Amino acid sequence: MPDTGNHTITAVPGIRVGHATAPQGGTGCTVLLGPFRGAVEVLGMAASTRQFDALDPRHLVPQLDALRLTGGSAFGLAAADGVAASLAEQGLGFDTGIARVPIVPAAAIFDLADGVPRPDAALGRLACTVTSEAPVAEGRVGAGAGATVGKFAGRGHGSPGGVGSTSGGLGGHTLGALAVVNAFGNVRDGSGRVVGGAGGGDGGHWLDAGTFLREGVGRGEAAEVARPGASTTLAVVATDAPLSRGELARVVRVAATALPRRIDPVGTPFDGDLVLGLTTARETSTIAAAESLALGVALRDLLEEAITRAVTEER
Repeated sequence: MPDTGNHTITAVPGIRVGHATAPQGGTGCTVLLGPFRGAVEVLGMAASTRQFDALDPRHLVPQLDALRLTGGSAFGLAAADGVAASLAEQGLGFDTGIARVPIVPAAAIFDLADGVPRPDAALGRLACTVTSEAPVAEGRVGAGAGATVGKFAGRGHGSPGGVGSTSGGLGGHTLGALAVVNAFGNVRDGSGRVVGGAGGGDGGHWLDAGTFLREGVGRGEAAEVARPGASTTLAVVATDAPLSRGELARVVRVAATALPRRIDPVGTPFDGDLVLGLTTARETSTIAAAESLALGVALRDLLEEAITRAVTEER
């Protein structure tokens, strides 16, 4: 893959990304425009989603028109209305014979706070209209504007989360990853060092999640600081490899192992973590199991980097 200078998910041909951040800050949404085929691996126990049935390989609709990631918890899912309306005005969507219906799965993180608005259809439309193939802005923008990490010790002890993105290549195919990190746990880099989470990091000190939680149970204390559904990492991996929806689902399952390698703890009752997979290839072809595995591992590695970048990029 030639180096175009774009090392984010928009390096994958056919993917455009746009962020819209609320004027007051603290929340926003991010749109990925296709079309593309999709699959999903849900890891957390409190996911907040819309139209995810379209990601089932058995679903009638063969492709997605866009993917929308948002803040605002379930309230923010309304931002998908603006994306769908914008695409419909362009004549895009699944042809029902009466009208074209844009297929726009959506997923939300929990960033609700006093004085922070909830993403709505207008914000979703704005994100849709500013999408481009330019390198993706990272940090506290779009769906990651109100993200925090290390909430196992309470929101007041966490540190900023955000958006991170990377790209790479394998076997002539372009690969990319994007993560909106709003994690319950700490975030680590490739060496295992905590780079974002609970404790503030002053002087390199971060609270250890395992120790903190074990000691709390040992003292007979309930984890009062943890609210179910209040933490979520939304991740996307993408490629132009000609994967069918079934093959894409298998690749995404491997790629999803990035989360426990960089976030500690993960997959808890308090989060709605999920990983979405996209392919922009128009056609499909049979891919050997070894190549499918290699794609999954390569996407896992890119997603690991994107997760770390979400909390370390200058903001």
